[in-house]
Amino acid sequence: MRKLLLLMALSLPIQAQCVMCYRTAHAQQSARARVLNAGILVLGVPPFLILAGFVAFVFRRDQAESE
Repeated sequence: MRKLLLLMALSLPIQAQCVMCYRTAHAQQSARARVLNAGILVLGVPPFLILAGFVAFVFRRDQAESE
């Protein structure tokens, strides 16, 4: 079930823009809009990796304590 949800989430087109970024990108050429969208995604990756690492740490610690 988890793999199915992950597959569905990865198959959706990624829109990483807030309203202000969307309007700025819409006013520019399409190539610049794609670069802006890619930049927003690149800047969003480190916080998500930090969060994923923290969640993995907590789960591992919880499993170690329960054994």
